[in-house]
Amino acid sequence: MNMQISKTPIGLDGIPAAETVLSHVDGERGELIIAGERVGDLARKSSFEGVTARLWSSGTGQPIGEAAVRAALGAARERAFVRLPELLAASRGLSIVDGFRAAIAALRAENGLSHEATIVGALPVIAGALIQRARGAEPVAPDATLGHAADTLAMIHRRKPDSREAAALDAYLVTVCDHGMNASTFATRVVASTHADLFASVTAGYCALTGPLHGGAPEPVLEMLDAIGDRARIKPWIDDALARGERLMGFGHRIYRVRDPRADVLKGAIERLATNGTDLPFAGEVEAYAREALRREKPNRPLDTNVEFFTAILLDALAIPRQAFTPIFAAARAAGWTAHAREQQRGGRLIRPSSAYIGPLPA
Repeated sequence: MNMQISKTPIGLDGIPAAETVLSHVDGERGELIIAGERVGDLARKSSFEGVTARLWSSGTGQPIGEAAVRAALGAARERAFVRLPELLAASRGLSIVDGFRAAIAALRAENGLSHEATIVGALPVIAGALIQRARGAEPVAPDATLGHAADTLAMIHRRKPDSREAAALDAYLVTVCDHGMNASTFATRVVASTHADLFASVTAGYCALTGPLHGGAPEPVLEMLDAIGDRARIKPWIDDALARGERLMGFGHRIYRVRDPRADVLKGAIERLATNGTDLPFAGEVEAYAREALRREKPNRPLDTNVEFFTAILLDALAIPRQAFTPIFAAARAAGWTAHAREQQRGGRLIRPSSAYIGPLPA
């Protein structure tokens, strides 16, 4: 039998799958633009509700303001809380990550109400309820008068957060709300391109996010820092890990050839949080030596700090359980997912790439 050998690029690297006005990643320059703004500028001057308004306005072609988004999300959180028994019915016995997936799949349209708001409003309510259930406690009702970030923390901690805590989580939600054609956004757009509804599209996006090569690395960052333990062990621990061929969690990115621009935004948010529970100097020393060691050991591979390194430190400083890191990531990224789904449905074709067959052929 004959075999075909393909020279087709595998993994769709560099192949445009859509035209978008939502976000752009320049891996060579280390730049992320979301809705026309560099991510650092956006995090400094916009709330999560503000950037969500920009994404939804661009994705749907129907302008919506920050105040309207804030009101819509507050009302959606309240509606989701009422529906929690229904949403969590299939999550019994599952981990927080898997239970979150089951609950997202249970979301459905509400007559006359924004599907986007229903989804983005529900996700922190579901996450908070699953965290409380893991603690043996009852879920905390949302407060529609709070901002999205502040209410998310209130439902996790059973108390109203202070302004520094709310600002730190808000900066995180803004920073990770969208990121070009990443795996979960691509999955969302593929499903949306079939004209499936937003709920099916976002469920697909979350499933992609749970993979360790996409959104699953923040928790292992903390495990790495725990294993290193103290300053005296930084150099030997990292050197030994690299000698064994192990990956340093929180370093390297499929797209960025230089430092991930989101890393510095989140580092700044941690510094402003100034919590006594975070040893940022220790983490900074780990980061500095890891970057040095990676440049020495892998000179031909650009491996720099990525968003997950400081994501782990920030979410840990906010006392968010490690098992809930991926759902909280999804609560932010859902703003981008819903905007991309709408944009795909408005102007995109069915996404149907070809494959390069390299199997046997008939004689």
